[in-house]
Amino acid sequence: MEVTETLEFENKDRKDIYEYVERFGSVDPDAARNALDMDPRAFGHGVAILKRDGILEEVDGELRIAYEGGAEEEFRDDGVEFVIRQARQEDLSGLVGSIRTVLEAKTYVKAETVADVVDNEGVLLRHNDLESRIFFVACVGEDVVGWVHLNAPESEKLSHTAELTLGVLERYQGHGIGSHLLERGLEWAASHGYEKIYNSIPASNQEAIDFLEDHGWRIEATREGHYKLDGEYIDEVMMELDL
Repeated sequence: MEVTETLEFENKDRKDIYEYVERFGSVDPDAARNALDMDPRAFGHGVAILKRDGILEEVDGELRIAYEGGAEEEFRDDGVEFVIRQARQEDLSGLVGSIRTVLEAKTYVKAETVADVVDNEGVLLRHNDLESRIFFVACVGEDVVGWVHLNAPESEKLSHTAELTLGVLERYQGHGIGSHLLERGLEWAASHGYEKIYNSIPASNQEAIDFLEDHGWRIEATREGHYKLDGEYIDEVMMELDL
């Protein structure tokens, strides 16, 4: 299922099943049926239809939303081999850990918020009536070493926009991972009809600002003293890219 696909369910049972799975990310079918207090036959039929329509999938005995994120891509640069692919639910702890590690070296308030939300919810991908969010990750072996995240409100008036965060572990910087992640995220956004991508960065993180400007982003506005970090007021640099 595409993350931007309009959510419409003609059958209440299927709607309830979808919303339960989407809420928790990955669920045991029996636990879901019991929680929904649903007749076994009705539940089984609903799941079968959602699977048939490419909305749900079953992985390792658990139900999850079947997102379409494109192919896995392999890269090599100066002896570093990495893969960029859509994130999966099982990447959650590694992804949150990578974001928090990046934040130890750089101030990136939006990314910190993303990490907190995902960690608290225990769900990586979202597609509901309020928001859609997707992650692509860069992996070296089994380790998540970078990410790009896009979050889009479901409001019709803002449906052409999405917010992006991006980061790579310091150890793996300088190998083009950030550029490949950014390209993958922007390709996905453009192919799904988004027209404007935004990113907000504290002015103290000049490295991130320079990186985005080098990739065609522009500074749209600056909010003076928007952040208070370690007792110091820091401007917020609001950046945007037209697709």
